[in-house]
Amino acid sequence: MCHVLTIEDEPLVAMTIQDILASEGATSFEIVDTEEAAVSAAAAHAPSVITSDVKLLEGTGPRAVAEIHRRLGPIPVIFITGTPEECSPCNPPGLIIPKPFTVQAIIAAFRESAPSN
Repeated sequence: MCHVLTIEDEPLVAMTIQDILASEGATSFEIVDTEEAAVSAAAAHAPSVITSDVKLLEGTGPRAVAEIHRRLGPIPVIFITGTPEECSPCNPPGLIIPKPFTVQAIIAAFRESAPSN
């Protein structure tokens, strides 16, 4: 079972990521668009993997991920962003995929990050 928390403020991008990861075996998803919602969602259902944009409607993905890690411990993260230069280095570190992304890039990052069943 692999629960993915997607922190993304563009609904079509979030749904595309969800579709790609579902085809790779992710079994449940939560999509949020703010830093606060991301932290709350992770507290309610700890994710196996996090995908995160950098800029959000409110707050940032890297700050949300850092707070989730502080509360829950290390969780693999894939940053998918149109502003990769603002995520270098992200703390905690994760894989960084620039937008526009390819399906192959998302699949490769997920395969590298997702916990083995």
